Amino acid sequence: MSAGGFILSALRSGEGKTIVTTGLLAALAARGLRVRAAKNGPDYIDPAFHRAASGAPSVNLDSWAMPPPLLDALLRHATADADLVVIEGALGLFDGAGGAPGRRGATADLAARFALPVVLVVDVSGQSQTVAALLRGVRAHEAGVRVAGVILNRVASERHRRLVTDAIDAIGLPVLGALPRDATFALPERHLGLVQADEQHDLGEKIAVIAGQIAAHVDLDALVALAEPPRIEAAATGPALPPPGKRIALARDAAFSFIYPHLLAGWQAAGTTILPFSPLADEAPPEDCDACWLPGGYPELHAARIANARNFLAGLRRFAQTRPVHGECGGHMVLGRALVDGSGDSHAMAGLLSHTTSFATRRLHLGYRSAILAAPGPLGGEGATIRGHEFHYSTLLERGEDAPFASLFDARGEPIGPEGGRRGLVSGSYFHAIAAT
Repeated sequence: MSAGGFILSALRSGEGKTIVTTGLLAALAARGLRVRAAKNGPDYIDPAFHRAASGAPSVNLDSWAMPPPLLDALLRHATADADLVVIEGALGLFDGAGGAPGRRGATADLAARFALPVVLVVDVSGQSQTVAALLRGVRAHEAGVRVAGVILNRVASERHRRLVTDAIDAIGLPVLGALPRDATFALPERHLGLVQADEQHDLGEKIAVIAGQIAAHVDLDALVALAEPPRIEAAATGPALPPPGKRIALARDAAFSFIYPHLLAGWQAAGTTILPFSPLADEAPPEDCDACWLPGGYPELHAARIANARNFLAGLRRFAQTRPVHGECGGHMVLGRALVDGSGDSHAMAGLLSHTTSFATRRLHLGYRSAILAAPGPLGGEGATIRGHEFHYSTLLERGEDAPFASLFDARGEPIGPEGGRRGLVSGSYFHAIAAT
């Protein structure tokens, strides 16, 4: 393996990692490099921007949810036909679920496991020389995690840049770039993060502007020079989750887009055929499939349209009479009796499960989860343990009368309780599956 790589991380969330990563990928690809990307942690949205910028798929790497051999296999595949791989971190460098290094879900776990250098994106607004003190502590915090450079973000002026750079130079850490504060250096956001890449008709132009800023203010040659081949010890050979069928009908559009690429790739490598269909286009699940999967996404933004998609709903109910149907998060919301949108209007859903959900009554649910399956189903056999996460603002107005889908535990193993529902061949929950243990 000859591809070099580095990790782009930060001191905290909101420093500008995704925008800098997207711009870097586009700027490096414009130089003719075969550049690939990965994202630390459970994130559906950022990898789509990686793909738009690099022209190649991006993969998630999660040290808490994924067994180490799966991590190795995914990175090995990502670097197989690449000149350079860039891993975008999540939150701050050492932020994760807690516990021993290596299985925390922290970006630092990946840096240590793969022996990759870390470049920190640092928002320097409101500070100057203090940045060097923070960086000094970060560099010394954990053995095996090597901070190799810094990209300054939101620099107010040339004087501000000199003050910060001189202080960082004094601790022997290279400053690889300094991005000015600029309103054009941004992407639109909403309640689960950035507006999805596929929904932005002018995304190519936005990425070109960001890439131009990166090329003008970041030393791309120095970044490429510090990249090193990742250390990969062992690799898994099977899928992260058992395929729910040999031919899977997959809901796929602006309302149903949250499914991890490694799951689809693993199922396809195991011989499964994926057949996408669009509920928003009023398409029913293809009849020649033996399982149906409704991913998460934004059904709360399209509730009226889904409720009026008569062909989709009738086809889904017909499919569920003889074959398994599973819904994750947004898909789970659509399987219920009704969905209350952000304006408080109630819309009838498939009614295959008996719960009711609301986006008018909002509360953030966020965190890693272990799920022990209550019965055999699309994710595995009774008692199987799956690691994943929850991330949603909608709430359950009515839990319904269905048997639970699984028992959930948080990242520390503390019980959360029964989650989701199952009735006949239908199952669903707010839980997003990442990998079986």
